[in-house]
Amino acid sequence: MTESLRDLIEAFEPDRPLEQAETIPDCWYRDPALASFESEKLLRNSWQLVAAADQVARAGQFVTADIDGEPILVVRDERDSLRALANVCRHRASPVAIGAGTTDRLRCPYHGWTYDLSGRLRGTPEFDGVEDFDRSCQGLAPWSLDVWQSFVFTHLGSPGKPFAEQFDPIGTMTKRFGLEKMRWAGRREYRLECNWKVFVDNYLDGGYHVNAVHPSLAGVLDYSGYRTEMFEWCNVQISPMRAPDPKRDDASAAEVRSGDEAQYWWLFPNLMINCYDGVMDSNLVLPTGPERCVVLFDFFFAEGTPNDLIAESIAVSDRIQHEDVDICERVQRGLCSTAFTTGRYSVRRESGTWHFHQLLARALRRALAAADS
Repeated sequence: MTESLRDLIEAFEPDRPLEQAETIPDCWYRDPALASFESEKLLRNSWQLVAAADQVARAGQFVTADIDGEPILVVRDERDSLRALANVCRHRASPVAIGAGTTDRLRCPYHGWTYDLSGRLRGTPEFDGVEDFDRSCQGLAPWSLDVWQSFVFTHLGSPGKPFAEQFDPIGTMTKRFGLEKMRWAGRREYRLECNWKVFVDNYLDGGYHVNAVHPSLAGVLDYSGYRTEMFEWCNVQISPMRAPDPKRDDASAAEVRSGDEAQYWWLFPNLMINCYDGVMDSNLVLPTGPERCVVLFDFFFAEGTPNDLIAESIAVSDRIQHEDVDICERVQRGLCSTAFTTGRYSVRRESGTWHFHQLLARALRRALAAADS
């Protein structure tokens, strides 16, 4: 552990009260060593969303994913068991599956090695004469897996708690939405020229940016009742919804974002779940470099939702997301300025961002301590 990285992590004091606290420093959004440390100690030691349960509901269905450069394969096997496996052939490391689909076996496209859906090695063409080769030890490596509501998660480390236990508040507070009955409708991918934490900061600012950045969404939410509630490993922003008004410019947003209340959940470190009546989307932000990230949006709707309403809802979300992309990339450019080091939090609005910075800093400090022991 380099002293410069240690100094960088310890530069932020997570225990200062919100009224006195400064934000994490600008270099936390740019430093390559810190970015690498975060990936190793945070992403690989937390539950990561890898699939929608609908995508792997039947035997033979599979989905591939990439978490911090680790190729993941989620597949439902012949015995109806859901598995998370390393998507890496044990021969020459080629992926054994690409994209998503349905299959009765996993066949490496490089040299034709085959595996059954539980990951056991079954076929090794032209491999006679190899000594000390135990086929039973050459299956695809397994990863921890958990399913919650409409989501499938994997963990690349040693999970301390099941997903539902670690993030218990979201299970309790979202019962009104019937998330388990939502059906997956598709995914959009956004690549941003900003550090992943800029995207999370923006998401968690208590609606502070909504009026300026998202005029259509601002007309749907009752900003006067917008509030943030914090828990051990997550927080939620809750807003009452305004009644639709066809005369407003945001009428299309109101048609697809309705109900009495919206809930915007953040789950440490990098997952967001947005809940409305009959509509839900998840946002998984993954770093692709110190100043780049990708955000994966998965869309879910109540069963029986008309296709035209689904299409309009996704289009509204896409417009809002492009507004976020623009402001986040502008912020990243500002973080490279010598004129900025740290900022302050709005006590009224930005407790969620402060909470994120606290959990992040404490997790990094624990990782430092573990590296020293």
